[in-house]
Amino acid sequence: MDRAEAVIPAQEADAEADAVAGAGAGAAKAAGGAGGTGLRLRRFGAGADPYVLAVVFFAAYTALSVTRYRQLLTMSWDLGIFEQAIKSYAHLHAPVADLKGPGFNILGDHFSPITALIAPFYRVFPTPVTLLVAQALLFAVSVIPVTRVAGLLLGRGRGLAIGVAYALSWGVQKAVQFDFHEIAFAMPLLAFSLEAVLRKRWAAAMWWAVPLVFVKEDMGVTAAAIGVIVWWRTREERGAEAVDAARADTDHGTDTGADTGTAPGEPAAESGTGPATAGPGSATDPGTEGDGRTGHGAHGGRLSDALRFGPWAIGLAGFGVAMSALAFAVIIPAFNKTGGYDYWNKLNGNGAPMPGHIPFDTAAHTLLWILLPTTGLLALRSPLILAALPTIGWRFVSHDDHYWGTDWHYSAVLMPVVMLALVDAAVTSRRSPRPWLRSYASGLPAAAAGAALALTLTLPLASLSHSATYKVDARTKAIEHTLDEIPDGATVEANVGPISHLVHRTTVYWVGDTQGVTPQYIAIDNTSGWAGDPVTYAKQLHPAATYSMVADNQGYVVLHLTSGGR
Repeated sequence: MDRAEAVIPAQEADAEADAVAGAGAGAAKAAGGAGGTGLRLRRFGAGADPYVLAVVFFAAYTALSVTRYRQLLTMSWDLGIFEQAIKSYAHLHAPVADLKGPGFNILGDHFSPITALIAPFYRVFPTPVTLLVAQALLFAVSVIPVTRVAGLLLGRGRGLAIGVAYALSWGVQKAVQFDFHEIAFAMPLLAFSLEAVLRKRWAAAMWWAVPLVFVKEDMGVTAAAIGVIVWWRTREERGAEAVDAARADTDHGTDTGADTGTAPGEPAAESGTGPATAGPGSATDPGTEGDGRTGHGAHGGRLSDALRFGPWAIGLAGFGVAMSALAFAVIIPAFNKTGGYDYWNKLNGNGAPMPGHIPFDTAAHTLLWILLPTTGLLALRSPLILAALPTIGWRFVSHDDHYWGTDWHYSAVLMPVVMLALVDAAVTSRRSPRPWLRSYASGLPAAAAGAALALTLTLPLASLSHSATYKVDARTKAIEHTLDEIPDGATVEANVGPISHLVHRTTVYWVGDTQGVTPQYIAIDNTSGWAGDPVTYAKQLHPAATYSMVADNQGYVVLHLTSGGR
């Protein structure tokens, strides 16, 4: 029987594994050990699948990120901002990101203290590549729980298919391409938390969700959603236990009155079916759930999961919401120079990039991309999809059109949620009375993997198949030589192109936002000619200062302060 047709509850998994191991050992001994060796090898191979995939995709993600950095393909200032904050943490300073303004504390922009975990590694390897490799590792680690639980519940082949579909999902690839972001930490946390939900390890599910509040200010609501999921699932388990207990009591009464021939009124212990025997389902059986007392929902003196973990799940939900509220209303404003939260305008529309709300067709397009190629819409049958609602919600309420579509990194945190919701829905659909649904669910893992592979031909990882990806051309080398004209420790005003190649060794400000600081150098990518004459542009930026041209190569310009300023 296929493994997906007989899903083993997590509470019984250890006992089942012991039984299978015992049977395998007996068979191996009977066969002179040869059969046991083959079984162990097969088990080792299946158990290693998630880790092999993680290693493969760690190499792929690292290659994509690092080659893009080496070729000056950084997409925004975000990598520089995070590097400045982590650089500050590494030197035990407040997380200042001068790109957001001189002396700007990044905790006044977003509440992401978890990025400090990279600081020790950055202290040893002070380069933006450290951030890119850390992100690749975090994304790759998230592949492990997704693949592992899919293999456990659906079988090895489908588990591998789910792992590949997740690792190659468009949301993950877009995020890896887009430099570095704090949401990289959310990926393994979400994956391990929801894996624990599927394995009915409720305490682990909640503990993995708690650190989400330190990833970003809005992730507390996602942690709260996981609390609601745990509460929901434990109540479902309680209902299932009640049905099973009632069925067991009925079967027990039938056995004692008919099958065993025990006459009414005859002591049950004498027939081997009473408490003295302590058989399965009895009040003294330590291997069953429930305590044998009316209303407690547990056997053997143990409370049901709903009673043991339900209050903690509600507590997690409250904690997540409270932490998000605290970050939005207290922590971020306390570190922000304006005393507020700079992104409220993207929700209320005041000064937002777009005057209106998300168009319906754009919302439908984005939702279909999130759910159709990844899960064939089957994920909608799982309550785990609740964990995706906070992220989708704030994106669609926003007036910023950058949040609406499928670009950038904003969909990455949805990928572990929808993929694990697919696993959950595939398991439950196997028990559906509708044959078409059982067949559809059975084939979806392979279909999702096929869709991911096909889409990859047009996604960032496809570039790894081209030899040019691994080469640094003459233009890039010339630009790097130009930027080397700026000495270590200097203050520099720059735009996107030069930023990530200067932050680790200089103090960098965003062009046009030095707020009264006159930097020693100005370095800009003027390939398109947007700045016009660079010296004239420098005079516009700093009227009291005079800058002279140091280098102009391949569209990159470096100017040096010769007089004036402060």
